[in-house]
Amino acid sequence: MKPQFVVVFLLGSLCAVSIAMATTYVRVEKDGTKTYSDRPIPGGQPVDLQPAQTYSAPPSQGSNSRPREEQLLDQTDDFRYQNCGVTPPNDTTIPNPENVTVTVSTTPPLRAGDVITMTVDGQPAAPPNSLSFTMSPAHRGTHTVAVNVANPYGKVVCNSTSAFHVLQPGMNSPARQPPPRPPRPQPPRPTPH
Repeated sequence: MKPQFVVVFLLGSLCAVSIAMATTYVRVEKDGTKTYSDRPIPGGQPVDLQPAQTYSAPPSQGSNSRPREEQLLDQTDDFRYQNCGVTPPNDTTIPNPENVTVTVSTTPPLRAGDVITMTVDGQPAAPPNSLSFTMSPAHRGTHTVAVNVANPYGKVVCNSTSAFHVLQPGMNSPARQPPPRPPRPQPPRPTPH
């Protein structure tokens, strides 16, 4: 290698290092404006500059079939309903009903896109997002209602259960006995003359 190339290389390296480690100076003028310089200036003070802010993308989630935006929304959606109540309330006893209407209410009201599913005794009771279902006839025994509210991505944001009891009189129950028969009409009595 020729000596002049070595000298040029060393000078270039020193310039690069001095630029990278350059100090910046600032001076505040009488009118409040600031003057910056890479060389010392009269009345100036050295300024410590922070490196530029950088951003790193979060790591990939792997081979999930849902779009990344949906995955992030699902992770950040912390919304939960304050209440998703079921009527009749838990442990209610209902004597001799012909039918029982089960209703669901949410606080706050149901958001667009959220889905309510209701089951009675483990079986789907009504189409999704139905807020009521009528059991007809209402068979005797204990019935369990389960309600789930899920956001559009399937995350459950509220659930509730209620068990109610239906009392129906048995065939031999006094309440099921037929009413007494009216008395038989008596034949008219002859009247003496």
